Parts: sequence; structure tokens; C-alpha cells
Amino acid sequence: MKVKLKLSVIMANVKMFKLLGVMLALVLIVWAIAPFLRHQPITNDMMATAIVFIMIAIAYFIILVNPSWTKAVFFFEGIVIGVSGYMLLAYPYNLELAIVGLIIIAIAVLAYLQKLPPSILKWFYR
Repeated sequence: MKVKLKLSVIMANVKMFKLLGVMLALVLIVWAIAPFLRHQPITNDMMATAIVFIMIAIAYFIILVNPSWTKAVFFFEGIVIGVSGYMLLAYPYNLELAIVGLIIIAIAVLAYLQKLPPSILKWFYR
């Protein structure tokens, strides 16, 4: 009886995690398109923020549907964040976002090679 109860609690936690992931993705999409809906002037900062938020939201949806794609999505997100930040933002911020993108890419490559500590690798191999 305890095993069934424990299993149902774990399944409820997984369903809640997925629901929270979907809600976070939807919130990110709303934040990304809200300035366009409010008819604010379109700037490079707004475009970079919208691209990054929408890509993170899409990544959440992909990872929730197919967790084995986590490494590939993480790698692609690093590329998008780095390139969009470098191309669209002004001097100090473009380098910061490019560095963040490179760090994300490095983590994804290390996850592919299984060179990360086991505590981090568990998030990539489910």
C-alpha cells in the first residue's frame, strides 16, 4: 500500500512540474509579446528580449514533451541567446549575453561528452 501511495505522490509531483513548466513558458511568451501589443516603439533591446524569452519558452515545451532532447535544446538555446544578444544589444550587454551563450553551449557539449559531475548530468539524462 505504501508503494502505491509513494508512486502516486511522485506522479503528482511530475504532473505538477510539467504544469508549472507550461505555465512558465506561457508567461514568458506573454512577456515577450506584451510590448508589441502595447504598441511601444520597437528597439533592439525589445527584440533581443523577445527572442530570448520565446526561445526559452519553446525549449520548455520541447523538453516537457521529450526529455531526451534536453542536451540538444540547451545547445541550440546557447547559440540563439549568444548570437541574438551579440547582434542586437549595445556594447557591454552584447558581450555579456555572448559569454552566457558560450557558457550554455559549453555545458551542453560537456553534457554530450558526459564530463559533468553526476549531480548535474542527472538533469540531462532522464
